[in-house]
Amino acid sequence: MPTTAPAGVGQLRGAESFPAAARRALGDAQLRRNLGHATATIRAKSGAVIGEVPDWERLRAAGSAIKADVLARLPELLEQLEQRVSAAGGVVHWAADAIEANAIVVDLVRATGSDRVIKVKSMVTQEIGLNEALEGAGIAPVETDLAELIVQLGEDRPSHILVPAIHRNRAEIREIFLRAMPGVDPGLTDEPAVLAAAARRFLRQTFLSTSVAVSGANFAVAETGTLAVVESEGNGRMCLTLPRTLITVMGVEKVVPTWRDLEVFLQLLPRASTGERMNPYTSMWTGITPGDGPQEFHLVLLDNGRSAVLADEVGRQALHCIRCSACLNVCPVYERTGGHAYGSVYPGPIGAVLSPQLTGVVDNASLPYASSLCGACYDACPVKIDIPELLVHLRDQAPHPRAESAVMAAAAYAMDHPALFAAAQRATRLSRLTGRRGRGLPPPLSGWTAGRDLPDPPAQTFRQWWAQR
Repeated sequence: MPTTAPAGVGQLRGAESFPAAARRALGDAQLRRNLGHATATIRAKSGAVIGEVPDWERLRAAGSAIKADVLARLPELLEQLEQRVSAAGGVVHWAADAIEANAIVVDLVRATGSDRVIKVKSMVTQEIGLNEALEGAGIAPVETDLAELIVQLGEDRPSHILVPAIHRNRAEIREIFLRAMPGVDPGLTDEPAVLAAAARRFLRQTFLSTSVAVSGANFAVAETGTLAVVESEGNGRMCLTLPRTLITVMGVEKVVPTWRDLEVFLQLLPRASTGERMNPYTSMWTGITPGDGPQEFHLVLLDNGRSAVLADEVGRQALHCIRCSACLNVCPVYERTGGHAYGSVYPGPIGAVLSPQLTGVVDNASLPYASSLCGACYDACPVKIDIPELLVHLRDQAPHPRAESAVMAAAAYAMDHPALFAAAQRATRLSRLTGRRGRGLPPPLSGWTAGRDLPDPPAQTFRQWWAQR
Protein backbone atom coordinates (compact mmCIF):
# COMPACT_ATOMS: atom_id res chain seq x y z
CA MET A 1 0.00 0.00 0.00
CA PRO A 2 1.27 3.53 -0.69
CA THR A 3 2.71 5.31 2.32
CA THR A 4 3.19 8.97 3.16
CA ALA A 5 6.47 10.83 3.64
CA PRO A 6 8.14 9.84 6.94
CA ALA A 7 8.04 12.23 9.88
CA GLY A 8 11.22 13.67 11.39
CA VAL A 9 13.07 14.10 8.10
CA GLY A 10 12.78 16.76 5.42
CA GLN A 11 10.80 19.97 5.23
CA LEU A 12 7.16 19.05 4.70
CA ARG A 13 5.82 19.59 8.22
CA GLY A 14 5.81 22.81 10.21
CA ALA A 15 6.31 23.15 13.95
CA GLU A 16 3.01 25.01 14.34
CA SER A 17 -0.34 25.38 12.59
CA PHE A 18 -0.83 27.78 9.69
CA PRO A 19 -3.11 30.16 11.66
CA ALA A 20 -0.51 30.56 14.42
CA ALA A 21 2.37 31.10 11.99
CA ALA A 22 0.32 33.40 9.75
CA ARG A 23 -0.73 35.58 12.67
CA ARG A 24 2.91 36.26 13.49
CA ALA A 25 3.82 36.89 9.84
CA LEU A 26 1.01 39.43 9.47
CA GLY A 27 2.69 41.54 12.13
CA ASP A 28 5.90 41.86 10.06
CA ALA A 29 5.40 45.02 8.02
CA GLN A 30 8.74 44.69 6.18
CA LEU A 31 7.88 41.15 5.10
CA ARG A 32 4.56 42.28 3.70
CA ARG A 33 6.20 45.13 1.76
CA ASN A 34 8.83 42.78 0.32
CA LEU A 35 6.23 40.21 -0.73
CA GLY A 36 3.80 42.76 -2.13
CA HIS A 37 6.44 44.40 -4.31
CA ALA A 38 7.94 41.13 -5.57
CA THR A 39 4.68 39.32 -6.38
CA ALA A 40 3.23 42.39 -8.12
CA THR A 41 6.34 42.66 -10.30
CA ILE A 42 6.26 38.97 -11.28
CA ARG A 43 2.50 39.10 -11.99
CA ALA A 44 2.93 42.05 -14.33
CA LYS A 45 5.81 40.45 -16.27
CA SER A 46 4.04 37.11 -16.54
CA GLY A 47 0.75 38.66 -17.65
CA ALA A 48 2.50 40.60 -20.41
CA VAL A 49 4.23 37.60 -22.02
CA ILE A 50 1.22 35.32 -21.62
CA GLY A 51 -0.84 37.93 -23.44
CA GLU A 52 1.45 37.55 -26.46
CA VAL A 53 0.49 33.88 -26.96
CA PRO A 54 -2.71 33.46 -28.98
CA ASP A 55 -3.13 29.78 -28.05
CA TRP A 56 -2.32 30.02 -24.32
CA GLU A 57 -5.52 28.28 -23.25
CA ARG A 58 -4.85 25.45 -25.72
CA LEU A 59 -1.33 25.11 -24.32
CA ARG A 60 -2.76 24.90 -20.80
CA ALA A 61 -5.20 22.21 -21.90
CA ALA A 62 -2.38 20.30 -23.60
CA GLY A 63 -0.19 20.48 -20.51
CA SER A 64 -3.01 19.23 -18.32
CA ALA A 65 -3.77 16.36 -20.70
CA ILE A 66 -0.12 15.28 -20.89
CA LYS A 67 0.14 15.24 -17.09
CA ALA A 68 -3.06 13.20 -16.80
CA ASP A 69 -1.65 10.71 -19.30
CA VAL A 70 1.62 10.48 -17.34
CA LEU A 71 -0.18 9.66 -14.09
CA ALA A 72 -2.38 7.09 -15.84
CA ARG A 73 0.66 5.05 -16.91
CA LEU A 74 3.38 6.21 -14.51
CA PRO A 75 4.97 2.77 -13.80
CA GLU A 76 5.36 2.08 -17.52
CA LEU A 77 6.97 5.46 -18.20
CA LEU A 78 9.35 5.20 -15.25
CA GLU A 79 10.53 1.76 -16.35
CA GLN A 80 11.10 3.13 -19.85
CA LEU A 81 13.06 6.05 -18.40
CA GLU A 82 15.20 3.66 -16.35
CA GLN A 83 16.00 1.58 -19.42
CA ARG A 84 16.99 4.61 -21.51
CA VAL A 85 19.13 6.19 -18.78
CA SER A 86 20.91 2.88 -18.13
CA ALA A 87 21.52 2.34 -21.85
CA ALA A 88 23.15 5.79 -22.01
CA GLY A 89 25.59 4.97 -19.21
CA GLY A 90 23.69 6.32 -16.20
CA VAL A 91 22.70 4.45 -13.04
CA VAL A 92 19.14 4.60 -11.74
CA HIS A 93 18.26 4.27 -8.04
CA TRP A 94 14.75 3.93 -6.60
CA ALA A 95 13.99 5.63 -3.27
CA ALA A 96 10.73 4.90 -1.46
CA ASP A 97 11.09 7.89 0.85
CA ALA A 98 13.32 10.71 2.06
CA ILE A 99 15.35 8.43 4.33
CA GLU A 100 16.29 6.09 1.47
CA ALA A 101 17.03 8.97 -0.92
CA ASN A 102 19.33 10.72 1.54
CA ALA A 103 21.19 7.48 2.27
CA ILE A 104 21.69 6.80 -1.45
CA VAL A 105 23.09 10.26 -2.13
CA VAL A 106 25.36 10.25 0.93
CA ASP A 107 26.79 6.85 -0.06
CA LEU A 108 27.35 7.99 -3.65
CA VAL A 109 29.22 11.14 -2.53
CA ARG A 110 31.32 9.17 -0.03
CA ALA A 111 32.30 6.75 -2.79
CA THR A 112 33.86 9.64 -4.73
CA GLY A 113 36.00 10.66 -1.76
CA SER A 114 34.68 14.23 -1.90
CA ASP A 115 33.72 16.18 1.22
CA ARG A 116 31.85 18.91 -0.66
CA VAL A 117 29.10 19.07 -3.29
CA ILE A 118 27.73 21.91 -5.36
CA LYS A 119 23.98 22.04 -5.76
CA VAL A 120 21.57 23.24 -8.40
CA LYS A 121 18.41 24.82 -6.98
CA SER A 122 16.11 21.90 -6.20
CA MET A 123 12.80 21.77 -4.35
CA VAL A 124 12.91 18.00 -4.00
CA THR A 125 16.27 17.99 -2.18
CA GLN A 126 14.83 20.53 0.25
CA GLU A 127 11.74 18.35 0.63
CA ILE A 128 13.86 15.41 1.80
CA GLY A 129 16.29 17.49 3.89
CA LEU A 130 19.31 16.46 1.83
CA ASN A 131 21.53 19.31 3.01
CA GLU A 132 21.06 18.28 6.62
CA ALA A 133 21.81 14.65 5.75
CA LEU A 134 25.00 15.63 3.91
CA GLU A 135 26.16 17.86 6.74
CA GLY A 136 25.50 15.05 9.20
CA ALA A 137 27.82 12.86 7.13
CA GLY A 138 30.58 15.49 7.11
CA ILE A 139 29.87 16.63 3.54
CA ALA A 140 29.46 20.36 2.87
CA PRO A 141 26.64 21.27 0.44
CA VAL A 142 27.07 24.61 -1.36
CA GLU A 143 23.97 26.18 -2.91
CA THR A 144 24.86 27.91 -6.17
CA ASP A 145 21.55 29.56 -7.03
CA LEU A 146 21.80 33.15 -5.80
CA ALA A 147 18.54 33.11 -3.86
CA GLU A 148 19.27 29.68 -2.39
CA LEU A 149 22.74 30.89 -1.40
CA ILE A 150 21.16 33.84 0.42
CA VAL A 151 18.87 31.46 2.29
CA GLN A 152 21.73 29.10 3.14
CA LEU A 153 24.10 31.84 4.36
CA GLY A 154 21.30 33.41 6.36
CA GLU A 155 20.51 30.04 8.03
CA ASP A 156 16.98 30.62 6.78
CA ARG A 157 14.32 28.61 4.95
CA PRO A 158 12.97 29.22 1.44
CA SER A 159 9.67 31.09 1.30
CA HIS A 160 8.85 30.85 -2.41
CA ILE A 161 9.11 28.06 -4.98
CA LEU A 162 10.77 30.20 -7.64
CA VAL A 163 12.40 32.98 -5.60
CA PRO A 164 13.39 31.38 -2.26
CA ALA A 165 14.64 34.68 -0.79
CA ILE A 166 11.61 36.73 -1.86
CA HIS A 167 11.07 37.71 1.77
CA ARG A 168 14.44 39.51 1.87
CA ASN A 169 15.20 42.96 0.48
CA ARG A 170 18.59 43.98 -0.80
CA ALA A 171 19.63 45.71 2.45
CA GLU A 172 18.97 42.48 4.34
CA ILE A 173 20.91 40.49 1.72
CA ARG A 174 23.90 42.81 2.10
CA GLU A 175 23.92 42.20 5.85
CA ILE A 176 23.80 38.43 5.31
CA PHE A 177 26.73 38.56 2.87
CA LEU A 178 28.81 40.72 5.21
CA ARG A 179 28.11 38.38 8.11
CA ALA A 180 28.42 34.97 6.47
CA MET A 181 30.17 35.07 3.08
CA PRO A 182 33.91 34.26 3.28
CA GLY A 183 36.21 36.88 1.76
CA VAL A 184 33.50 39.45 1.08
CA ASP A 185 34.52 43.10 0.60
CA PRO A 186 33.71 45.03 3.82
CA GLY A 187 32.68 47.98 1.64
CA LEU A 188 29.96 45.95 -0.07
CA THR A 189 26.91 48.02 -1.07
CA ASP A 190 23.32 46.86 -1.56
CA GLU A 191 23.25 47.49 -5.31
CA PRO A 192 21.86 44.32 -7.02
CA ALA A 193 24.77 44.16 -9.50
CA VAL A 194 27.31 44.48 -6.68
CA LEU A 195 25.62 41.77 -4.62
CA ALA A 196 25.48 39.44 -7.63
CA ALA A 197 29.18 40.06 -8.37
CA ALA A 198 30.10 39.22 -4.78
CA ALA A 199 28.22 35.93 -5.03
CA ARG A 200 29.86 35.18 -8.39
CA ARG A 201 33.36 35.67 -6.95
CA PHE A 202 32.53 33.47 -3.98
CA LEU A 203 31.15 30.66 -6.15
CA ARG A 204 33.62 30.69 -9.04
CA GLN A 205 36.42 28.86 -7.24
CA THR A 206 33.92 26.44 -5.75
CA PHE A 207 32.66 25.51 -9.21
CA LEU A 208 36.19 24.85 -10.44
CA SER A 209 37.35 22.81 -7.46
CA THR A 210 34.34 20.56 -6.63
CA SER A 211 34.05 17.17 -8.29
CA VAL A 212 30.46 16.26 -7.31
CA ALA A 213 27.20 18.06 -8.10
CA VAL A 214 23.63 17.39 -6.96
CA SER A 215 20.65 18.59 -8.96
CA GLY A 216 16.95 18.19 -9.26
CA ALA A 217 15.16 17.92 -12.59
CA ASN A 218 12.35 19.90 -14.13
CA PHE A 219 11.53 17.14 -16.61
CA ALA A 220 12.72 13.72 -17.75
CA VAL A 221 11.88 12.37 -21.21
CA ALA A 222 11.02 8.67 -21.04
CA GLU A 223 11.58 7.90 -24.73
CA THR A 224 15.25 9.00 -24.67
CA GLY A 225 16.30 9.07 -20.99
CA THR A 226 17.00 12.81 -21.25
CA LEU A 227 16.94 15.01 -18.15
CA ALA A 228 16.22 18.76 -18.28
CA VAL A 229 16.93 21.62 -15.89
CA VAL A 230 15.78 25.16 -16.66
CA GLU A 231 17.17 28.20 -14.84
CA SER A 232 17.99 31.88 -15.21
CA GLU A 233 21.52 32.43 -13.89
CA GLY A 234 23.84 29.86 -15.46
CA ASN A 235 24.89 28.35 -12.14
CA GLY A 236 22.95 25.23 -13.02
CA ARG A 237 24.83 24.91 -16.31
CA MET A 238 28.11 25.07 -14.37
CA CYS A 239 27.00 22.36 -11.95
CA LEU A 240 25.72 20.11 -14.71
CA THR A 241 28.85 20.27 -16.88
CA LEU A 242 31.98 20.85 -14.74
CA PRO A 243 31.98 18.13 -12.02
CA ARG A 244 33.03 14.56 -12.69
CA THR A 245 30.02 13.09 -10.86
CA LEU A 246 26.43 14.28 -11.21
CA ILE A 247 23.65 13.02 -8.92
CA THR A 248 20.08 14.00 -9.82
CA VAL A 249 17.20 13.53 -7.40
CA MET A 250 13.80 13.64 -9.12
CA GLY A 251 10.22 13.18 -8.00
CA VAL A 252 8.66 10.38 -10.02
CA GLU A 253 5.92 12.68 -11.36
CA LYS A 254 8.43 14.77 -13.36
CA VAL A 255 8.61 12.28 -16.24
CA VAL A 256 7.05 13.14 -19.62
CA PRO A 257 6.55 10.60 -22.43
CA THR A 258 8.18 12.26 -25.47
CA TRP A 259 10.17 15.23 -26.75
CA ARG A 260 6.97 16.62 -28.29
CA ASP A 261 5.43 16.68 -24.81
CA LEU A 262 8.46 18.51 -23.43
CA GLU A 263 7.90 21.17 -26.09
CA VAL A 264 4.58 22.12 -24.48
CA PHE A 265 6.07 22.60 -21.01
CA LEU A 266 9.03 24.61 -22.25
CA GLN A 267 6.48 27.14 -23.51
CA LEU A 268 4.28 27.09 -20.42
CA LEU A 269 6.87 27.14 -17.64
CA PRO A 270 8.92 30.31 -18.35
CA ARG A 271 5.88 32.47 -19.06
CA ALA A 272 3.99 31.34 -15.96
CA SER A 273 7.01 31.45 -13.64
CA THR A 274 9.50 34.21 -14.44
CA GLY A 275 7.54 36.12 -17.07
CA GLU A 276 10.04 35.19 -19.80
CA ARG A 277 9.40 33.88 -23.30
CA MET A 278 11.93 31.13 -22.73
CA ASN A 279 14.31 30.21 -19.95
CA PRO A 280 17.77 31.79 -20.35
CA TYR A 281 19.41 28.42 -19.64
CA THR A 282 17.84 25.11 -20.65
CA SER A 283 20.29 22.29 -19.92
CA MET A 284 19.64 18.76 -21.16
CA TRP A 285 21.74 15.62 -20.87
CA THR A 286 21.34 11.94 -21.65
CA GLY A 287 23.53 9.62 -19.60
CA ILE A 288 27.25 10.24 -20.04
CA THR A 289 29.47 11.16 -22.99
CA PRO A 290 33.16 10.14 -22.76
CA GLY A 291 35.37 13.18 -22.47
CA ASP A 292 32.49 15.66 -22.24
CA GLY A 293 30.76 16.66 -19.00
CA PRO A 294 30.24 14.39 -15.98
CA GLN A 295 31.66 10.91 -16.42
CA GLU A 296 29.44 9.39 -13.75
CA PHE A 297 25.69 10.02 -13.63
CA HIS A 298 23.20 8.78 -11.05
CA LEU A 299 19.43 9.34 -11.15
CA VAL A 300 17.51 8.89 -7.90
CA LEU A 301 13.76 8.42 -8.51
CA LEU A 302 11.88 9.53 -5.40
CA ASP A 303 8.42 8.55 -4.20
CA ASN A 304 8.16 10.04 -0.68
CA GLY A 305 4.37 10.02 -0.55
CA ARG A 306 3.68 10.49 -4.24
CA SER A 307 2.13 7.04 -4.61
CA ALA A 308 -0.28 7.96 -1.82
CA VAL A 309 -1.25 11.10 -3.73
CA LEU A 310 -1.64 9.09 -6.93
CA ALA A 311 -4.03 6.70 -5.15
CA ASP A 312 -6.51 9.56 -4.59
CA GLU A 313 -8.46 10.05 -7.82
CA VAL A 314 -9.30 13.65 -6.92
CA GLY A 315 -6.10 14.63 -5.13
CA ARG A 316 -3.72 13.24 -7.75
CA GLN A 317 -4.05 16.33 -9.94
CA ALA A 318 -1.69 18.05 -7.47
CA LEU A 319 1.05 15.92 -9.10
CA HIS A 320 0.47 17.86 -12.34
CA CYS A 321 2.42 20.74 -10.77
CA ILE A 322 5.46 21.95 -12.74
CA ARG A 323 6.68 24.18 -9.86
CA CYS A 324 6.14 27.45 -11.71
CA SER A 325 4.86 29.33 -8.61
CA ALA A 326 2.16 31.17 -10.60
CA CYS A 327 -0.41 30.30 -7.92
CA LEU A 328 1.74 31.91 -5.20
CA ASN A 329 2.08 35.14 -7.14
CA VAL A 330 -1.70 35.66 -7.40
CA CYS A 331 -2.72 34.36 -3.96
CA PRO A 332 -3.91 37.06 -1.53
CA VAL A 333 -3.17 34.80 1.44
CA TYR A 334 0.41 34.04 0.41
CA GLU A 335 1.08 37.70 -0.40
CA ARG A 336 0.24 38.66 3.17
CA THR A 337 1.78 35.78 5.12
CA GLY A 338 4.76 34.62 3.05
CA GLY A 339 5.97 31.08 2.60
CA HIS A 340 7.29 30.29 6.07
CA ALA A 341 3.78 30.30 7.54
CA TYR A 342 2.97 27.14 5.57
CA GLY A 343 5.63 25.17 7.43
CA SER A 344 6.55 23.23 4.26
CA VAL A 345 9.08 23.76 1.51
CA TYR A 346 6.03 23.92 -0.77
CA PRO A 347 4.18 27.12 0.20
CA GLY A 348 1.16 28.91 -1.20
CA PRO A 349 -1.90 27.33 -2.80
CA ILE A 350 -0.06 24.34 -4.30
CA GLY A 351 1.63 23.68 -0.98
CA ALA A 352 -1.72 23.80 0.77
CA VAL A 353 -2.90 20.84 -1.33
CA LEU A 354 0.36 18.97 -2.02
CA SER A 355 1.98 18.95 1.43
CA PRO A 356 -1.04 17.47 3.29
CA GLN A 357 -1.26 14.67 0.75
CA LEU A 358 2.46 13.85 0.90
CA THR A 359 2.46 13.75 4.71
CA GLY A 360 -1.09 12.60 5.37
CA VAL A 361 -3.76 15.22 6.03
CA VAL A 362 -3.60 14.85 9.81
CA ASP A 363 0.02 16.09 9.87
CA ASN A 364 -0.87 19.27 7.94
CA ALA A 365 -4.54 19.62 8.86
CA SER A 366 -4.57 23.44 8.87
CA LEU A 367 -3.11 23.92 5.36
CA PRO A 368 -6.31 23.15 3.37
CA TYR A 369 -7.87 26.11 5.22
CA ALA A 370 -5.07 28.50 4.23
CA SER A 371 -7.19 29.91 1.41
CA SER A 372 -10.14 32.15 0.73
CA LEU A 373 -11.18 29.87 -2.18
CA CYS A 374 -11.14 32.91 -4.48
CA GLY A 375 -10.02 30.74 -7.42
CA ALA A 376 -7.21 32.99 -8.65
CA CYS A 377 -4.77 30.08 -8.37
CA TYR A 378 -6.81 27.92 -10.75
CA ASP A 379 -6.99 30.74 -13.31
CA ALA A 380 -3.21 31.22 -13.13
CA CYS A 381 -2.10 27.57 -13.15
CA PRO A 382 -0.50 26.71 -16.53
CA VAL A 383 -1.56 23.04 -16.21
CA LYS A 384 -5.08 23.80 -14.92
CA ILE A 385 -4.86 22.24 -11.44
CA ASP A 386 -8.21 22.91 -9.79
CA ILE A 387 -6.71 23.92 -6.46
CA PRO A 388 -10.00 25.19 -4.95
CA GLU A 389 -11.57 21.78 -5.62
CA LEU A 390 -8.62 20.06 -3.95
CA LEU A 391 -8.79 22.37 -0.93
CA VAL A 392 -12.44 21.50 -0.35
CA HIS A 393 -11.67 17.81 -0.92
CA LEU A 394 -8.91 17.87 1.71
CA ARG A 395 -10.99 19.88 4.18
CA ASP A 396 -13.45 17.00 4.13
CA GLN A 397 -10.61 14.63 5.06
CA ALA A 398 -9.15 16.82 7.80
CA PRO A 399 -10.02 15.98 11.41
CA HIS A 400 -12.86 18.09 12.83
CA PRO A 401 -13.62 18.83 16.50
CA ARG A 402 -16.60 16.96 17.92
CA ALA A 403 -18.39 20.22 18.71
CA GLU A 404 -18.12 21.34 15.07
CA SER A 405 -19.35 17.98 13.82
CA ALA A 406 -22.32 18.14 16.19
CA VAL A 407 -23.23 21.66 15.08
CA MET A 408 -23.01 20.72 11.39
CA ALA A 409 -25.14 17.61 11.98
CA ALA A 410 -27.76 19.74 13.73
CA ALA A 411 -27.71 22.26 10.87
CA ALA A 412 -28.17 19.49 8.32
CA TYR A 413 -31.11 18.10 10.29
CA ALA A 414 -32.74 21.54 10.50
CA MET A 415 -32.31 22.15 6.77
CA ASP A 416 -34.01 18.84 6.10
CA HIS A 417 -37.12 19.89 8.08
CA PRO A 418 -38.85 23.05 6.75
CA ALA A 419 -40.52 24.04 10.03
CA LEU A 420 -37.24 23.82 11.95
CA PHE A 421 -35.40 25.68 9.21
CA ALA A 422 -37.94 28.54 9.28
CA ALA A 423 -37.61 28.74 13.06
CA ALA A 424 -33.82 28.82 12.76
CA GLN A 425 -34.05 31.68 10.27
CA ARG A 426 -36.17 33.69 12.70
CA ALA A 427 -33.69 32.92 15.47
CA THR A 428 -30.79 34.41 13.51
CA ARG A 429 -32.04 37.84 14.47
CA LEU A 430 -30.73 37.08 17.95
CA SER A 431 -27.21 37.19 16.53
CA ARG A 432 -27.32 40.95 16.99
CA LEU A 433 -26.86 40.21 20.68
CA THR A 434 -23.41 38.73 20.02
CA GLY A 435 -21.95 42.12 19.23
CA ARG A 436 -20.17 43.53 16.22
CA ARG A 437 -19.19 40.80 13.74
CA GLY A 438 -20.18 38.08 16.18
CA ARG A 439 -17.22 38.75 18.47
CA GLY A 440 -19.38 38.09 21.53
CA LEU A 441 -20.09 34.42 20.78
CA PRO A 442 -19.18 32.14 23.70
CA PRO A 443 -16.81 29.15 23.35
CA PRO A 444 -16.75 26.89 21.42
CA LEU A 445 -18.71 29.02 18.92
CA SER A 446 -16.14 31.80 19.28
CA GLY A 447 -13.75 29.60 17.29
CA TRP A 448 -15.89 30.21 14.23
CA THR A 449 -15.53 34.00 14.39
CA ALA A 450 -11.82 33.97 15.27
CA GLY A 451 -11.02 33.89 11.55
CA ARG A 452 -14.20 35.20 9.92
CA ASP A 453 -16.97 37.75 10.48
CA LEU A 454 -20.49 36.68 11.36
CA PRO A 455 -22.71 38.30 8.71
CA ASP A 456 -25.53 40.55 9.84
CA PRO A 457 -28.93 38.86 9.44
CA PRO A 458 -31.11 40.30 6.62
CA ALA A 459 -34.15 42.39 7.44
CA GLN A 460 -36.36 39.61 6.03
CA THR A 461 -35.77 36.06 4.87
CA PHE A 462 -36.27 34.91 1.29
CA ARG A 463 -39.37 32.98 2.39
CA GLN A 464 -40.87 36.15 3.89
CA TRP A 465 -40.00 38.12 0.77
CA TRP A 466 -41.60 35.43 -1.42
CA ALA A 467 -44.76 35.24 0.71
CA GLN A 468 -45.34 38.99 0.34
CA ARG A 469 -45.30 38.64 -3.45
